[in-house]
Parts: sequence; structure tokens; C-alpha cells
Amino acid sequence: MSSNTPRQPVRDLRFFLTVPHSCSYLPGKEATTLFLDPKETPGQSVYDALTLLGFRRSGQHLYRPHCDGCNACISVRIPVDDFVPNRTQRRLMRRNADLEIQVLPAQFSSEHYDLYARYICTRHHDGDMFPPSHEQYRTFLSLDQPWARLMEFRLQGELVAISAFDELQHGLSAIYTFFDPSEHFERRSLGTQAVLALVQRAINQGLPHLYLGYWIEECRKMSYKRAFQPLEQLDGRQWRRMIGSS
Repeated sequence: MSSNTPRQPVRDLRFFLTVPHSCSYLPGKEATTLFLDPKETPGQSVYDALTLLGFRRSGQHLYRPHCDGCNACISVRIPVDDFVPNRTQRRLMRRNADLEIQVLPAQFSSEHYDLYARYICTRHHDGDMFPPSHEQYRTFLSLDQPWARLMEFRLQGELVAISAFDELQHGLSAIYTFFDPSEHFERRSLGTQAVLALVQRAINQGLPHLYLGYWIEECRKMSYKRAFQPLEQLDGRQWRRMIGSS
């Protein structure tokens, strides 16, 4: 058993399975999701334990894929002390050195929502999150918990990106990032910059990992995660270095 096995048992918690539904990532596939009973109010230690078992948070829900006959969704994380930015990432950090970063509680802000709505309408107008709404945003990204945080990125006072993340005992968990979709900011690769900023925050806080959620080899939208090396993947109950990961 890996040393990363959670100390607190979760066997007394109630879990449910959704009915099969269309997979959001692989066309023609059906997906089933295992999620913690919404009536449960898990504390920090339970959330930490479930994250080590591959669970993610969306709004108030903790979940992980549980698909019959498919294991395409792989939980991945960056061991931040071993992370070495590549040449492109180093260049990007220099380019974005003028960004101002501030970390805030995960509370609703009309300024944040306006940026979110522009991002969804431009980048994901054909996805499940379109059209955006205040209720959708609040349900997804606003949470009154001390470990739920938002990282703001501003350029000369202008809001250009938000990264929602959680602070765990054994790392940070990246929840969702959205940014100014205009062509003016394309060269800044703000999504990648957000991951780099979270890596640095984890290092500064003495936390060993940054959890990036799920990686699917066949999903082009997730290919960016392989650019962060090395990566670890959850293999059953053990976290192992991914094959081909430096």
C-alpha cells in the first residue's frame, strides 16, 4: 500500500452512482459518476482522503468517474519539488512577470462572473456549460469553505484570469481556470500561467503536490497537462510516475 493511502477511512460515507450518460470527453461513450452523498458535509480530512483516491470537487459535490469497462480518466498530479519548467514555460513566466496575483475566498463577484461569461461564450459555446448564468457560476465556483480559494490575475488593474483551487493538507487541487479570451492575450497562455502560479504557491506553502484532475490520452483538450513534467498518476490506490514522465 502506498504511503499516500489516506489515514481516515471513508467506508462509513454514503456514495451514489449516476445513471449512464453521454461522456463529455469521448464521443460515442457513456459515462457513470460516483459521487459522495450530497447530504454529507465532509470536513477537511475527508476531502483530503477522497482526493488521494481520485475524487474531484465540482461546487459542493465530490465525485470521480466510475464507468463500466472504461478507465480512460486518469487522476494526475505534479510533484512540485521535482517540477522543472521547460523552455516554453520559462519564457512564458518571463512574459507574464507583470501580472499581479491575489488570492481570495471563493465568493461571488460580478467582475469575476463577467469574465467567466465572456470565456464560456467564446471558448465553450458548444459545451455543457453554455449558456452561462449567475446561478450556474455560483453553484460551480462559489463555496463558503476556508479551503476554497480564487487566484486573481490582473494586468495594470484589469482582471485577466481567475483560477479556482482548493487548499488541501497534501497539496493544492486545481478546480477550474477561465481567462480573457481576446486575441490580445493569446501570447500570454493564461491557462498555462495559472498552473505555473499554482505550482509556485504549493512550493511556497511547503505542499508536495498540485492535483490537475483527470487526464484522458484521447482527449485533445487535456493534452496540455503532459507539458508539466514530471506527472504522477493514480493507479488503483497508488500514485506512480507516469510512463514517459521525466
